[in-house]
Amino acid sequence: MTTALLNGIGLGLSLIVAIGAQNAYLLQVGVRGRGLIPVVAVCIVSDVLLIVAGVAGLGAAVSGRPVLLEIVKWIGVAVLAGYGLRSLWSARVRTGLVAGGDGADSVFAIVAGILALTWLNPHVYLDTVLLLGSASTRYADDRWWFALGAVIASVAWFCLLGFGARRLAGALGRPGVWRAINIGISMLLLALALRLATMPLGG
Repeated sequence: MTTALLNGIGLGLSLIVAIGAQNAYLLQVGVRGRGLIPVVAVCIVSDVLLIVAGVAGLGAAVSGRPVLLEIVKWIGVAVLAGYGLRSLWSARVRTGLVAGGDGADSVFAIVAGILALTWLNPHVYLDTVLLLGSASTRYADDRWWFALGAVIASVAWFCLLGFGARRLAGALGRPGVWRAINIGISMLLLALALRLATMPLGG
């Protein structure tokens, strides 16, 4: 039980801490502050649902449907590229971050953004449903302790990243820093889109 729990925390952190589209967006929202609590909540609830689905065996079922994976893949490419270009445009024309933009975006629009980058991003499914789901099979009856460990890792990380960024908003809020963040995140999202486009998810 203890081994499964600790290994779940360790693997969960190793997968979630790597900077990706979801983390980049949450960082932006944390600095801006607008919509932070619902965005953190969406990240946590989404990860919990995906981890539970993976441990319950959904990963094995989905991996056998290459056409479905291919459809989701190209939707993910479009979403990542779209947000990447939007972030690059934001860096060019203003100092505000793409999450919340110049402050005019509604909380609904900001939450819609994290929903898109979470549920339309195949990398999220690879990490949670497939990788964590597959790893949990090593623990047989203790696999739900492993899942609990992964959930603990997700909750801790999303809270740390989101609310930590909010605490550092003063230091990160300088125009030059904001522009650099936008450019860096744009390059990251476009690179993820390119990597995903060339990744043979269907088999």
